[in-house]
Amino acid sequence: MPRQAWHGLLRESPIDPGRAIVDAHHHLWRANEGPHPGPAYLHDQLLADIAERNVIGTIYVESGVGLRRDGPEELRGVGETEFAASQAAASAGTKSPIVGIIAGADLRLRDRLEGVLDAHEEVGAGLFRGIRQRHDRSAPGPAYTPLTDPSVRPAIALLTRRDFTFDAQAAFSQLEELAAFADAAPDTRIVLQHLGMPLTGGRFGPAAEVLETWRKGIARLALSPNVTIKLGGIGMDSLYGMGWAERALPPSSDEVAAWWGDKIRLCIDSFGPSRCMFESNFPVDGEGLGYGVMWNAFSKIAECYSQSERDDLFAGTASRTYRLERGRA
Repeated sequence: MPRQAWHGLLRESPIDPGRAIVDAHHHLWRANEGPHPGPAYLHDQLLADIAERNVIGTIYVESGVGLRRDGPEELRGVGETEFAASQAAASAGTKSPIVGIIAGADLRLRDRLEGVLDAHEEVGAGLFRGIRQRHDRSAPGPAYTPLTDPSVRPAIALLTRRDFTFDAQAAFSQLEELAAFADAAPDTRIVLQHLGMPLTGGRFGPAAEVLETWRKGIARLALSPNVTIKLGGIGMDSLYGMGWAERALPPSSDEVAAWWGDKIRLCIDSFGPSRCMFESNFPVDGEGLGYGVMWNAFSKIAECYSQSERDDLFAGTASRTYRLERGRA
């Protein structure tokens, strides 16, 4: 059964339907494009998933798609920014426009990186906000670079000088390393993806050991004030082993909140709500749960925080971090 049809087997009315949401992390692609076999997932499909939720803006994050097929190797990723900008243009008249683009680039380019950033800005329709670099090998993707690679340091200085974010995808075992990296670049806005990826699905070691390493890493990284964290990436059943993806019915928001609530609140309490932002990671997280169920789960997890703190979690932190003209709670 197609994922969207499966999600539709369990529908929930929105909790706190008037709350403004900035979806801080999602992907789009054409059919069978790049590392994403299967049907297309474009802005129209995202809008269908958003449905009744008050998502007032979204952040497109590199997906390894739309790459240029010729020209200099370092500029091929600019094709993805062109694709994202075209989707943003199509979204402009909708209730949930794309308001920021995070691109992919090889940060080891040294003196050539400035030209790459110029090219992303030129085609990004004013929405280009930063670069995502992958440091874990849990999933395929472009521009894998270890944090210990010294050639990345000049690139980080350049991103800082130009007021772009550095979005870091690092797994649970790399968080203390990322903290040292962040401390060496205190003026750089670093965004940790997907809760720091506490990969409890069994392939990465016993779950108890993974979580112990992850908790220590989160505590250490939270001491670096220039780091914010995205709260999401919670539907990737193949990485976390919830068992939802193979069920006849998808999980309810109560089930999702029960599984992820303590982990997400640990991040919020460690970093503070002003350094945390919710994300959907759709359509990837659609592997394990529906879009509306996810945001209801986030609402239930966050109900212990004040109104202003929830404003940050759902929209404010993303708006500040990515310098959005729209999307303020």
